[in-house]
Amino acid sequence: MKNLGRVLILLGLFINTLFASVVASVDSKTVVQGEMVTLSLKLDGEDIKPPNIQSICGEDVISTSSQTSIEMINGDFRKKYVLSYKFLPQKTCEIEPIEIEIGTKKEYTQRIKIDVEAQVITKDSPFILSIEASKEELFVGETFELTLLFKQRNNATAVDSEFVAPNLQGFWIKSEAKPIRFKDDNYTTTKMVYTMAPQRQGDLKISPAQMKIATRSHSRDSWGSWIPQIKWQTFFSNELILTAKKLPSGVDLVGKFSIDAKVDKTSIISNEAINLEIVVRGTGNLEDIKTFKPTIEDVSVFDEKIEINKEVLTQKIAFVSEKDFVIPSMSLRYFDPSTKTIHTIQTKAFKIEVKGKKVQEQPLRIKREDTNHLDAMNDTKASFAVSLVGGILLFILGLIIGVVVMLFKPRFSISKKNLFDPKDEKKLLIRLLEFQEDEEVKEMIAKLEANLYSSEKQVIHKKDLKSLLKRLGIS
Repeated sequence: MKNLGRVLILLGLFINTLFASVVASVDSKTVVQGEMVTLSLKLDGEDIKPPNIQSICGEDVISTSSQTSIEMINGDFRKKYVLSYKFLPQKTCEIEPIEIEIGTKKEYTQRIKIDVEAQVITKDSPFILSIEASKEELFVGETFELTLLFKQRNNATAVDSEFVAPNLQGFWIKSEAKPIRFKDDNYTTTKMVYTMAPQRQGDLKISPAQMKIATRSHSRDSWGSWIPQIKWQTFFSNELILTAKKLPSGVDLVGKFSIDAKVDKTSIISNEAINLEIVVRGTGNLEDIKTFKPTIEDVSVFDEKIEINKEVLTQKIAFVSEKDFVIPSMSLRYFDPSTKTIHTIQTKAFKIEVKGKKVQEQPLRIKREDTNHLDAMNDTKASFAVSLVGGILLFILGLIIGVVVMLFKPRFSISKKNLFDPKDEKKLLIRLLEFQEDEEVKEMIAKLEANLYSSEKQVIHKKDLKSLLKRLGIS
């Protein structure tokens, strides 16, 4: 009787499953890591609300599809739906029951277990993906190379492929070399090299890279015929863990560097710009180098944005002054990981000569004349009286000539080539520097400096400029 009870229970479950309105199944319950699994939900009934499934077994759903069919049973038409979800399980797991609303009822699918076997890569595998680092222990900011190798056996075919880069969170990616390909007797190998540096200290993980490969396969349809299909399989690389150590106190740069600086001239006229170019070469965290802009008393200094091209850093700085000055030496301090020592490198200083400097006004001094010179002074007074008469006559003559010129003004042209042109922003800046104590002039100088020495352009209204020049008496 006990066995009969069990049989009845099992039979009841079978009948319920047979006539259930929701049935879940997978195309394979045992897969190798990297193989895709398809979950199918067969739904039978009216007013079905499809479930919103975003992930299965903790993995994102890669793609979804649906099919609809209509069957006639005992003269009654019924709709059936098949919803398919493709996902890539990474480890053995269970698909939890899924809730589906059919009309006013809630149905649940059965629990399904998926066994995932480890992916075994041998020397004869059709596809092999691996990553390796040039260093396993390094300092924060120290550069290293991450090499990725993908090997495809010469007799292996692929319809399509998709590469998924490893998770490089916690690293700076300085450069990415173009892939190169080479071939031997057994494999065609594609090589890609990343130049990187750790951002923080501690153990940093580089997750496995992935290569998704699509190959042709065949399966039987409902009529028993073989039909071609595209099967996707994912191949994983190894995982890496690198250890990054903290730099010595007071040092932000790590690597090997050299520094050089040059100026376009060492002698200029007053308020003329002189240009300095600083070049740093080497391997290391160049992106952490700050601006070299110095502060020099009574000298206007304008720095351009630092530019980095591979292993070369360049910065340009302009200086404007009315008197002699010295461009100080620029220094760089870094840690060399190969020798475990700290180095300081620097440029030379440049002495700049400024011609046409402002001459300081000399104080007025009254010097008493000796009594021996009184006779000479009397003679001078007499000659001055004669000169005064001649000067009056010359003034009258000049007055007459001026009247004649005014009468015939249309016949004469005045050359304007030596007049000041306010459209020349560089000359305008030099002229305004004499009045830089004026607040309105300060604002105008700031706009001109931005237009001349930076990428940020300022709009200067002609009306405002004309009014300012008129107030300052500049023409």
